[in-house]
Amino acid sequence: MKILFTFPGQGTQRPGMLQNLPGHEMTEAREVLGAEIDTLDSPEALKHTRAVQLSLLIAGVAWAREMQRRGIEPDLVSGLSIGAYPAAVIAGALAFKDALSLVALRGDLMEQAYPHGYGLTAIMGLTLTQVEALVAGSGTYIANLNAETQIVIAGRDEDMAQVAQQAQALGATKAQRLAVSVPSHCALLNAPAQKLAQAFTGVTLSRPRCAYLSGSSARVLWQPERIADDLAMNMARTVRWQEAVIAANEREARLAIEMPPGGILTCLTRQAAWEGEAISLERSGVDVVAHLAKRLRA
Repeated sequence: MKILFTFPGQGTQRPGMLQNLPGHEMTEAREVLGAEIDTLDSPEALKHTRAVQLSLLIAGVAWAREMQRRGIEPDLVSGLSIGAYPAAVIAGALAFKDALSLVALRGDLMEQAYPHGYGLTAIMGLTLTQVEALVAGSGTYIANLNAETQIVIAGRDEDMAQVAQQAQALGATKAQRLAVSVPSHCALLNAPAQKLAQAFTGVTLSRPRCAYLSGSSARVLWQPERIADDLAMNMARTVRWQEAVIAANEREARLAIEMPPGGILTCLTRQAAWEGEAISLERSGVDVVAHLAKRLRA
């Protein structure tokens, strides 16, 4: 039986999320980011995509390394959107310092492309077919396939609001604007993704030590060049989280441990016909997670 580490995406961030992290990741981050690190998780900073993504990267790496120090090694790693970067670091495919530089650029490129008026909206309670019909001709895009009836759309605020209203009239249980300020995971971000791909040409990636499971293609990637492409372009590609969970399940992963912050991926994993246990490190605590992991390995 195998262990899967999962890493959340934007929308899970909160002020103060980098306080009292285990390990030395904040010190390492300071070497790349300088004084920016001191206010990175402040309420004001977290209004910006760059700070959100950097905070999620640092927190994910710090807590996953803490698990490793406790003898808990993943067999697979997977991240949703920006979560792919800490996943790649923990897999040994991408150096943490390189990830910091790339994620800083990623956040800047995304925000500069769409500084205001765009984002993501989650629609719950409708099928993909129903949401596709609503999106057609609306100027919005399918962004995330998180679960059978949890689908995220991307686009301009007013266009998403109109689709959300129609979704609720059709029977959606919820249509909620997410705390994401850019239209991620659709063709609107093709141009910034291509610029980020150029930056990856100056970075050396390695073959991962454990399976790197793409949240975009739901496939395990071993070749460094394919992982680089996945990381660079995932901002413009649909998230297929449900399919990724199914793929992990088929590879006999039976314990999914979600790195802080939050527990959204744990809920989504449980909805994807997951045959094992899914647990949020933040909500359950290190000791409980360590006990479950060691029991699985016994």
